[in-house]
Amino acid sequence: MHITMVKKVKADGNPCRKSADVISELESLGLLRSIGRVVAADERNPKSEGFELALQHSVEAAPFFIVEQEDGTEAVYTAYSRFLKDVFNHDVSETKQALEILSQNPDLDFL
Repeated sequence: MHITMVKKVKADGNPCRKSADVISELESLGLLRSIGRVVAADERNPKSEGFELALQHSVEAAPFFIVEQEDGTEAVYTAYSRFLKDVFNHDVSETKQALEILSQNPDLDFL
């Protein structure tokens, strides 16, 4: 299995908050070493590899993960919690999953 993480770099050269948080959490969980490549979707360069991968996989937000299996199949994860659960079998709280869904879909709201 080969994992590529696409992080977002803002116009000021700093990583976006969510990308930085995800990298920090992966590091604290000891999983960052399992990520084969980390590439940037750099706002300063619309032709950066990260933006090209986002376009290729129809992804509109970073960070996201591309997981390539040995048999050549690929899975794209736009939800970090789903990625942790599916790829690393890491338990993620329902609250964390719900908060991630809400942050990715601002049109949703609590009832």
